[in-house]
Amino acid sequence: MIVASALTKRYPEGREALAGVSFEIADGEMAFITGHSGAGKSTLFRLMAGIERPTSGSIVVNGQNLAALRKGAVPYLRRNFGLIFQDQKLLFDRNVLANVMLPLAIVGLPHREAERRALAALDKVGLHGREKALPIALSGGEQQRLAIARAVVNRPAILLADEPTANLDAASAADILEIFRAFHQVGVTVIVATHDPQWMARLSPRILRLEQGRLLAGGTA
Repeated sequence: MIVASALTKRYPEGREALAGVSFEIADGEMAFITGHSGAGKSTLFRLMAGIERPTSGSIVVNGQNLAALRKGAVPYLRRNFGLIFQDQKLLFDRNVLANVMLPLAIVGLPHREAERRALAALDKVGLHGREKALPIALSGGEQQRLAIARAVVNRPAILLADEPTANLDAASAADILEIFRAFHQVGVTVIVATHDPQWMARLSPRILRLEQGRLLAGGTA
């Protein structure tokens, strides 16, 4: 479960990206964080992932308060997460399989088991047979599928995605949508920051609506 209480984030130049945001997301829930550009979606994504810390308030993930977590403990907490960034953060000097195996190598999984799990993750996102290709040879939709495979290869309990269809055509975006639906159906908590209305129309998720850093809908008092 993720619980945010009076979550506020101010940056050094004085900009307040989030102001007093409170909400709860239950295990296995699908939730979309929506709002216009600059509403605070990406800031909230980074706070939930432990990439940044709040200025005040708290965000608790599986009983751990990220605001008070020791820096050295953050990598261990992130093993609960699969993170999908706007810019994907793919390694273009390594092939598809190596990109997906990287998180497993970091946690010390034996090579044979890491390869087996990476191939299974690629199969789940429709990239079977592309494991030897370099990311530059993939279409935009395939690169996003690769980012998803890398995010889920560790079998995370929570999948966090920041604008995952922002640069995709309608058909590719629909494919990504179905992949997220499949993970949600097997119990993964799926949280997506997006302003794409087709996601809301087709999946009917819980909606947390932000405007100028404040939560207008979907939160708690």
